[in-house]
Amino acid sequence: MVLKGKMVIGQSGGPTSVINQSLVGAIIEARQHGEITGILGAHHGIAGIMNEDFIDLTTQSDEELERVANTPAAGLGSVRLKPGKAECERVFEVFKKHDVRFFFYIGGNDSAETAHIIAEMAREANYDFCTVHIPKTIDNDLRVTDHCPGFASAARFVALAFIGDDRDNAALSGIKINVVMGRDAGFLTAASALARQAEGDGPHLIYVPERAFDVARFQSDVKAVVAKYGRCVVAVSEGITDADGHPVMTSGERDSHGNLQLSGTGALGDFLSTKVKEAYAGESVRVRADTFGYLQRSFPTVVSEVDASEARMVGAFGVSQAVATGEPGSVAIRRLSSVPYKSECFMTPLSTVAREATSLKDEYINAESNDVTEAWLDYVRPLVGDLPKIGRLF
Repeated sequence: MVLKGKMVIGQSGGPTSVINQSLVGAIIEARQHGEITGILGAHHGIAGIMNEDFIDLTTQSDEELERVANTPAAGLGSVRLKPGKAECERVFEVFKKHDVRFFFYIGGNDSAETAHIIAEMAREANYDFCTVHIPKTIDNDLRVTDHCPGFASAARFVALAFIGDDRDNAALSGIKINVVMGRDAGFLTAASALARQAEGDGPHLIYVPERAFDVARFQSDVKAVVAKYGRCVVAVSEGITDADGHPVMTSGERDSHGNLQLSGTGALGDFLSTKVKEAYAGESVRVRADTFGYLQRSFPTVVSEVDASEARMVGAFGVSQAVATGEPGSVAIRRLSSVPYKSECFMTPLSTVAREATSLKDEYINAESNDVTEAWLDYVRPLVGDLPKIGRLF
């Protein structure tokens, strides 16, 4: 189906360090196609569309676009909103008013669900229109794709943070617990393993949501590591759950997509610190905890080269495919080789990505459920890139 008209592009969900690479990749590609008669940026995603709050992206200079591409977080502003029937009807009212025939939504699985809802509504209304989801999420939990733009840069931040924190811990021995983002998937927490460069380096223990968390086992794990190395660094996902599947710590609130809001206040770190102190039954032990929080996802300069390149690639590919086929879908990445690293883009139906998420494979988690395997390191290392080598005097 050949379409001609304006395009709208928006960003949704949690920002990343490279989400604007996808935005700029889409804009630059769109300028190459006469079928796209104008480029409108939705200010705060779906909410901006409903309010007709658009930024004209048709004529920005290449210099300004490149500055935006290299700036972290959502340049158009983001949103967490699941549209219902009334919201979708308003969206189509606006699209028709502005002769919009292409819609590109940059985001995770909830954003893919929104794109899917809009695509289905367009089909039912017999409105000639193409919706494309452009992937983004630091959680790395989208189905079908090998990995998600935004993840590798956040993983690089986590690895670098653990390199520095482990050296700090080695200088003044104690027990350090770092809480890393990850509601249902432990990809980002697992990336902390890249910090290890020699025997005895932390993190010594890694806990992910894919395995039930047992407090007593955690206490004994920590004590065993301290007995061996005289110290312990722990990486733990914010989304760890008990044997019944209940989050160890949560605010109890949910967003419009139904996602449970986890505690970002340091409560989980404080809870685990208390449990470690209890395990030592009054002995003097130095225990500290940090929650990395939002710093992980939009930190400038800590960007994976592969991540930036692929984020630009998926934006451009989504536009080129929409113009060529007029068919809705979600852009995905296929890994062709790990050494040397090579990848390509392909399209997958929106229904294969919308709403449902994926998680760490069993082969990536050790039998004791407190670490990752070499297979995981083989997967993640080429995405994150080279890390600084540590000097040692002892």
